[in-house]
Amino acid sequence: MSATVTAPTLATPGVIARRIGVPLHRVQYILRTRSHIQPVAKAGTLRLYDSKTVALVRDELTAIDAHRHGVAE
Repeated sequence: MSATVTAPTLATPGVIARRIGVPLHRVQYILRTRSHIQPVAKAGTLRLYDSKTVALVRDELTAIDAHRHGVAE
């Protein structure tokens, strides 16, 4: 009996931006200004993020947009 181990899917900031449909600079802003959002791995100079981080970035951007447009959270 052998177990199949799958590697986690990790994303760069550019991939995160494409997945959630926002410009790269918005993702970079969130990653730079939110100390609780950290990469799970690094490959050279690339910082890599997991799916949990993608959700956090999406939530942060949604909160910014809601605040900007005066929508209660």
